[in-house]
Amino acid sequence: MSDSTCNRYKHKSVSDLGGLQDLRGLRPTILAPMDGYSDWPFRSLCRDLGSAMSYTEFVRAADVLNRPHYVEKKLAYREEERPVVYQLYGHEAETILEAALRLRERGPDILDVNMGCPNNSIANRGAGVGLMRSPREVARIFKALTQYLDIPITGKIRLGWEDHKNYVQIAQIIEENGGALVAVHGRTKEQGYTGKADWDAIAEVCQAVSIPVVGNGDVKTVADIQAMRDQTGCEGVMIGRAARGNPWIFSGLDRGEVSPSRVEETMLIHLNRSLEFYGPKRGLILFRKFAARYLSPYDLSPEVRRKLLTRENPSEFKALLARIIGN
Repeated sequence: MSDSTCNRYKHKSVSDLGGLQDLRGLRPTILAPMDGYSDWPFRSLCRDLGSAMSYTEFVRAADVLNRPHYVEKKLAYREEERPVVYQLYGHEAETILEAALRLRERGPDILDVNMGCPNNSIANRGAGVGLMRSPREVARIFKALTQYLDIPITGKIRLGWEDHKNYVQIAQIIEENGGALVAVHGRTKEQGYTGKADWDAIAEVCQAVSIPVVGNGDVKTVADIQAMRDQTGCEGVMIGRAARGNPWIFSGLDRGEVSPSRVEETMLIHLNRSLEFYGPKRGLILFRKFAARYLSPYDLSPEVRRKLLTRENPSEFKALLARIIGN
């Protein structure tokens, strides 16, 4: 890439985006992209509650090109969600670039390359965290994307693999090839979502690059947010699994601080968005997994839990939910 091209993209910063300003500012928390969870109903709810960006579920580059109907729902967003981040995964620079150019037509604010998914069906084919085994390809991908797209290009990585933890190298490659931000999940491929996240490794990345770093892993409470920032020096904190049962964490509330009335209110907002987005039947079915997490702190009998989570009529679900929360 020529010096002139590098200069052309040097000004592209995630902090230039309206509504985000600076990750060091008021809202340093971000909902992590999660396959099967970061759909529009939940993502937009977390955005309303304070998540600084709206990451979509990841999509495969080849599907964007060959099966656009298959990824349509994952890519749908509303203007009030901005900044909106599309996340792509793949293992070849050419395919990822072609898909990214196609996605650019949909008007996202940021495009993110997924190098963190540990699923064997993805990683063992060289995508997700599997891409971290190919540093040269990572460089080719970011060089191409930053050369041909006019929006910030970011990356989400893990620590690598147990036999090759190259997270610092990959983060530096992202920066050297025009990347605007790197999010780091402090676990290896083999760890998946088990074991303890290595916050010291996230701190290493913060010391090694000058672009913003977002930390991810083992953030379960409001206190954890500040603890991660203090220990690592990261500009932002990404929250995934913990947010599924406590989206209020983006408003600075731990789950125990949320009143039953607010739980019910939020659940109904989420459910209504799901019904609107997917239709009455599928919308209720897809909401059930969220409902189970929202209600996990309550001491519900297996019978009551089953009765609620098998309702097929939204009105019946809402009526039963009101009785459960009221008790």
